[in-house]
Amino acid sequence: MSKKYEICLRLSQEEAERLRQDAKRCGLSKTAYLRRLIVGTQIRTRPSQEVRALREEVHRIGNNINQIASSVNAGIATAEDARRGLFLLDKVYEMMYEIAKQ
Repeated sequence: MSKKYEICLRLSQEEAERLRQDAKRCGLSKTAYLRRLIVGTQIRTRPSQEVRALREEVHRIGNNINQIASSVNAGIATAEDARRGLFLLDKVYEMMYEIAKQ
């Protein structure tokens, strides 16, 4: 889509700063942010570093649980392995609860 129209928009200092901050929080340029507002696209802020770290940890725990489940199904795992898997699953639920509270 070619861009044929240019609009000059005058903002107060506070409005300009809010636009800059809102666009930055979403990882967008001011122009891209405004375009998405105009067309009604849902705009989400980028997750914080804490949330990204929690997601990575939950992903690692999920991989460990899958490996333990595979071992149990293959008859290789011990009762202690199964207990460890349940412990990790509890950790996942705790992290998900913490994320949901934010």
